[in-house]
Amino acid sequence: MRLKLETFAEVARRCPPDALFASNTSGLSITEMAAGSGRADRFAGMHFFNPVHIMKLVELVRGLETTEATLAAMGEVAARMGKEVVVVREAPGFVTSRINALIGNEAFRMLETGVASAEDIDKALKLGLNHPMGPFEMVDLVGLDVRLSILQHLHQTLGDTYRPSNLLAQYVKAGRLGRKTGKGVYVYDEEGNRIG
Repeated sequence: MRLKLETFAEVARRCPPDALFASNTSGLSITEMAAGSGRADRFAGMHFFNPVHIMKLVELVRGLETTEATLAAMGEVAARMGKEVVVVREAPGFVTSRINALIGNEAFRMLETGVASAEDIDKALKLGLNHPMGPFEMVDLVGLDVRLSILQHLHQTLGDTYRPSNLLAQYVKAGRLGRKTGKGVYVYDEEGNRIG
């Protein structure tokens, strides 16, 4: 958050007064960033999803003082990118991060207790619930450290329902951060292809 606040304050000093600002975040406060920018009415969240070139959704996040005109303009920008928009009021994790964090965290708990293998959990959600990626494929793409950080924030703000799995925390401590390190739940070669 500190880096985002510093960045938006600096950019605000250099931009025209009517410029609109947006931030892509899975859970940090849009209202706090907006206040730091000095243009809270012209600030909103645009939460994109991995992989961005494939995923169609953008969560358009309304901060406390975001105007309808700002939301409309950012919705048009998203549409020009070929994205579909849902408008959400700022809340910890918005809509998708809250639900996805629960699914991913429960998948780690099931893996930890031996309910099923990572491969079978991923296959079950893809074939049984029509998810395009399994929870472990997704977390390896996004980064286990990112998922842990989101869960820690949701745990702090929303309570024990979001307490991070012990196994997830252990993987992060071991440096198993996903594709970016070559090892997460699965193992990857230098090109990012899964090899184990």
